[in-house]
Amino acid sequence: MTQPWTVGVEQEFLLVDPQTRRPVPLAEAVADRAGASFDVQRELTPFQIEVATPVCHSSAELAEQVLAGRRHLAKAARAAGGALMASAVPPLGMTGPPSITEDARYLRMQYTHRKMLAGQGVCGMHVHVGVPDRETAIRASNALRPWLPSLLALSANSPVEEGQDTGYSSWRSIVWSRWPVGGPPPQFTGAGHYDALVSALVGTEVVLDPAMVYWDVRPSTHVPTVEIRVADIPLTAKDAVVIAELVRAFVRTAADSAPTEPVNDVLLRAAYWRAARDGADGQGIDPRTGSLVPARDLLAELLAFGEDALRDAGAQDLVRGHLAAVAEHGGGAAKQRRAFLNGEADPADVVDLVLAETTADIA
Repeated sequence: MTQPWTVGVEQEFLLVDPQTRRPVPLAEAVADRAGASFDVQRELTPFQIEVATPVCHSSAELAEQVLAGRRHLAKAARAAGGALMASAVPPLGMTGPPSITEDARYLRMQYTHRKMLAGQGVCGMHVHVGVPDRETAIRASNALRPWLPSLLALSANSPVEEGQDTGYSSWRSIVWSRWPVGGPPPQFTGAGHYDALVSALVGTEVVLDPAMVYWDVRPSTHVPTVEIRVADIPLTAKDAVVIAELVRAFVRTAADSAPTEPVNDVLLRAAYWRAARDGADGQGIDPRTGSLVPARDLLAELLAFGEDALRDAGAQDLVRGHLAAVAEHGGGAAKQRRAFLNGEADPADVVDLVLAETTADIA
């Protein structure tokens, strides 16, 4: 059984041609070369690949596993003639309409969702935190709702697509918002409420099964964990570890905190959109009040809420230092945009930056 407050991370990546810098359908070849020493999975398109860490207890173990997974996949990608890229969308776009991985489930999704599925080959990061039971998972989901836009802003890493600056920090989240069941979860009264709503959604055939409920927080159907799915795939392993530790700290703190008042759903959606556009560099919307607030101030509040849990995990200095660096220099989206502008709007320079940062050391 999963122990409370453990953490595991799933990271999704794009596979690109090192010369053209465009996505290439190498997922099967990369998965074969990766072997069984890491948990590697194919994704919706053959241009994507995923690696999951084992269940981690300490911050040091998490950092080691996140970076090791990236480097293992990068090595397998090179052996297959490709390169591993930690960008949530392809900066240079596709050479043609993306195909769907030959898998019965994905083909059923294609039949149900049709043309919408063609643009969904985007990459995120999913954080799984061990909890005592499903009721704790639901309490964490409710408590996290106001802070999901801030986590999205911190992770934003997809500003350039089809060779153009989209004007958004997380274009992935805009693309992902097309799903009929995605984005911020509703406020739930308990696990029974969650299960009843999911059962109703499956009955409508809008989703194939509970695994297709793509809310940004959801309890596991088979193990005592809560999954947080709001993040772009972060640019660096360090970015990924910081976000995962913030999520773990928030879940642990929320479990022992009094329930909070539900935030307005319309304001929460507006806060998502603002976070997707401006990332960690601009103004954010506080969905608790509906007011514009500097995104860095919202991140500081998030840090303060989980500070005791971060200290217990030995991650306080890592997270605090990283948030200070993001406040000064920006996150993944800002780095991509600088590479784009410094290269006179050449998206190839963005790809080169991302390829270098994907497997960089955690300093």
